[in-house]
Amino acid sequence: MALKCGIVGLPNVGKSTLFNCLSSAKAQAANFPFCTIEPNVGIITVPDERLTKLAEIVHPGRIVPATCEIVDIAGLVKGASKGEGLGNKFLGNIRETDAIIHVLRCFDDDNITHVDGTIDPIRDKEIIDTELQLKDLETIESRLAKQQKIAASGNKDAKIEVSVLEAYKEVLVQGKNARIVGFSSKEEQDAAHNLFLLTAKPVLYVCNVDEASAKSGNAYSSKVEEVAKAENAEVLIIAARTEEDIASLETYEDKQMFLDELGLEESGVNRLTKKAYSLLNLETFITAGEMEVKAWTYHKGWKAPQCAGVIHTDFEKGFIRAEVIKYEDYIKYGSEAAVREAGKLGIEGKDYVVQDGDIMHFRFNV
Repeated sequence: MALKCGIVGLPNVGKSTLFNCLSSAKAQAANFPFCTIEPNVGIITVPDERLTKLAEIVHPGRIVPATCEIVDIAGLVKGASKGEGLGNKFLGNIRETDAIIHVLRCFDDDNITHVDGTIDPIRDKEIIDTELQLKDLETIESRLAKQQKIAASGNKDAKIEVSVLEAYKEVLVQGKNARIVGFSSKEEQDAAHNLFLLTAKPVLYVCNVDEASAKSGNAYSSKVEEVAKAENAEVLIIAARTEEDIASLETYEDKQMFLDELGLEESGVNRLTKKAYSLLNLETFITAGEMEVKAWTYHKGWKAPQCAGVIHTDFEKGFIRAEVIKYEDYIKYGSEAAVREAGKLGIEGKDYVVQDGDIMHFRFNV
């Protein structure tokens, strides 16, 4: 399931440093704009303590976590929508992603230059928002003129798309992002999805702070939280340079000691990876056996046959039923046999909506 989160932001806000922490594919990180020209792509593993707990019971040959694809995209500048800087390449790279991790600089450091000379994360956010909104308006106006002509002939689908385009245009001309617009009917939702608007993609704002602010944030990040709240968007506070130091430590114990000193229960990288996974509307079901304990990725809301198809298409085609154990029950009773004996193993059919953390075994016949 090749879904991507794109890391975006102005030059020198910490995108590549963050990417370095997230992925073993090292992006170049330097103190000048456009250091990242081609998008760096990394496959990152999604931390999941449930797999470790299950492995302690099952003793499998290996543990296979879920993964998520992260793309580090070149820094954007004013005028990108008109092709300034690396604008066209940047916007094209964003269009190919499914969700956006928007990094905002929320720290002072005279040794790291800011492209606009001063630190102001709200201004930085608005610069990128404006460029994306202008590009979306360009897309909408081009599409609207064509669809209005088709709708005038009585075409039902064109009429639906025109109403969607007009709703988007109304908020974009106000300087707001398309993601705040909601549609009630499936037809409208499908039409909206097929437009692939840049500002309709789900977003996570990452406030890159100094080490002293890693736990609670600072005045800069507080302003971002206020603005994000109005968008119904999430905010994550992370000290990218500190995360880089943590990542360089060799043992789990050393890393945990560092986190304890900062008053953090979990690294920012782990929190960001989990948030990215959630941002893509993904969840995990698990298979547990002697060979492996494995996390399988599926879209939230999928039913049992669709999830079976994640393992193999034949599982979906010949789906008979799913045997489901809730994670909490597996941990409580200590084995599949004990779960069965306690009457806690569920037999589910084609309409069962899979829940995050379900431990599943599929019965099929082809």
